[in-house]
Amino acid sequence: MYLPRHFTWTELAEIESFVDSAGAADLVTFDGTRPVATLLPVIWDRPARPEPAAGAAAVADGAEYGRLLGHVAIANLQWQTAAPGAQALAIVHGPQAYISPSWYESKTRHGRVVPTWNYQTVHLTGSVTFHQDAEWLRTLVSRLTRRHEGGREHPWAVTDAPPEYIDGQLRAIVGVELLITAVEAKQKLSQNRSEADRAGVVAGLRSERAAGAAVIAGLMAGQLD
Repeated sequence: MYLPRHFTWTELAEIESFVDSAGAADLVTFDGTRPVATLLPVIWDRPARPEPAAGAAAVADGAEYGRLLGHVAIANLQWQTAAPGAQALAIVHGPQAYISPSWYESKTRHGRVVPTWNYQTVHLTGSVTFHQDAEWLRTLVSRLTRRHEGGREHPWAVTDAPPEYIDGQLRAIVGVELLITAVEAKQKLSQNRSEADRAGVVAGLRSERAAGAAVIAGLMAGQLD
């Protein structure tokens, strides 16, 4: 990931919360001739560790960041074409929005402004392993279900379905385990612009109807505050 200093996101606790909230990632592997990607729901299993020092970089090749867990359909050839233990990339997407140069205060003074795009994203890199063990898969889908059903008034559980049906469903999926060795995170929120320009962007975004505009505006406003 290209990480200019202004936009590098280093607060690991925030990054972890971001990934947890997103709940899904694009798993990217290489099949020998081309990249292959699948969007899948994920759980980030993190090891217990002391809090990092203030301002410590989130990027640290070779560090142990835990595991990203998910599953793909057994008919999805990605799990067969990625070599065991090969390096894989999981891309976690956040809100994003177009930024018009007309919102910058500096446009009225010198006009040297152009459009850009603001966003949040996290890349997790590591070696990937695929699992077909039924109990490994049952534990994973039970955890994913509890995560997404837990807050509901009448949560559904894996055990609500007939056991033989669940057994059949488990045979139709393959587990994914990414051993994370690098975390790269980026918040591009106009941090390289003046406070007046950023305030103008916040106001402009709040007048937009695009899905991510309000979220990006809120993130930028929080930094201004």
